[in-house]
Amino acid sequence: MPAEIVLTNARLVTAERVIDGTLVIRDGLIAKVEEGRSQLPHAQDLDGDYLLPGLVELHTDNLEKHMSPRPGVDWPSASAVLTHDAQIVAAGITTVFDALSIGDIKPGGQRMQQLPVMLEAIARAAEAGETRAEHRLHLRCELCHPDVLSLFRDLVEHPLVQLVSVMDHSPGQRQFALEAKYREYYRGKYHLSEAEMDAFTIEQKLNSQKYSDRHRRAVVEECRVRGLAVASHDDATLAHAQESATYGMTIAEFPTTLEAARASHELGLKVLMGAPNIVRGGSHSGNIAAVELAAANVLDILSSDYYPASLLQAAVMLAGQDNDYDLPKAVATVSRLPAQAAGLHDRGEIRVGLRADLLQARIASEQPLVRQVWREGQRVF
Repeated sequence: MPAEIVLTNARLVTAERVIDGTLVIRDGLIAKVEEGRSQLPHAQDLDGDYLLPGLVELHTDNLEKHMSPRPGVDWPSASAVLTHDAQIVAAGITTVFDALSIGDIKPGGQRMQQLPVMLEAIARAAEAGETRAEHRLHLRCELCHPDVLSLFRDLVEHPLVQLVSVMDHSPGQRQFALEAKYREYYRGKYHLSEAEMDAFTIEQKLNSQKYSDRHRRAVVEECRVRGLAVASHDDATLAHAQESATYGMTIAEFPTTLEAARASHELGLKVLMGAPNIVRGGSHSGNIAAVELAAANVLDILSSDYYPASLLQAAVMLAGQDNDYDLPKAVATVSRLPAQAAGLHDRGEIRVGLRADLLQARIASEQPLVRQVWREGQRVF
């Protein structure tokens, strides 16, 4: 890597404003942020494009699609990780928390068999320096699964684990307050008959009553001892938000109502919503739309969830809507705020002294084009 990299004729999106100027990188860090064009012969002209902080993704299960590209197909894990990584970095994401689901609610589901394989493949590729984005792990704990606690304890000591979320996808509450939506979603996902769906619904309700509360307490306590960030999931009521705050959680993932999102925000949790919710114009589960939370000024973080390219697109769309989010504030939802919520204070913002995780994007419409990406000053796309 050159001793100094100079990027000029760029629109630098800082935390406060957009600057027409120049950014200098030294030793993988941002060394200077200046207005105006550089006249240095080695300066790289960015053609007036935007220069943004590299995106930080806290919750994506995108790797699963590459591990199982079709039903019954198990793709080689090393290839799956590198293909996933290429898609992540092409979307402008320089730090990604790969979400691994502990406790598949479908008995015999592939997620349980894939879990150790996925973890090992991510760790091996990262250790070998084969990934272009920085990969960390997000353990998603399905609390109503009987074995979730033992599975969690087997994995939580892994050095890449830095974020844990607790969730309960049983019918009649949280994400699936409308049981009809639950039946529609899981019948389609698992191809169940009406009778199979009836039995599945009863089983999940009973498991939730038996395990959910005590597993939540145990997982959160284990995270507190280890200093891991914890996220709630699908909070729907004031009581849910208060419980999450009492547990010391720092992120409220996908709250399903304005009441829960507003309470979470006021209690100090960073409210995370899906970028696809912004791009598509609403929730696929019939819950609160992210644009409504933005209008109420309680939307803090966006996550691509299942579609990596949605992250930057959603931030650009958010900045163009009728709300208080200008471009710097919208970009913060996909960079500075997720980084801070996960305890990563060395990145996520264009500021002197921080990591030179950056992306160049041409934004001519609501569909931005990622042109270059740097991680710690090294070009990776």
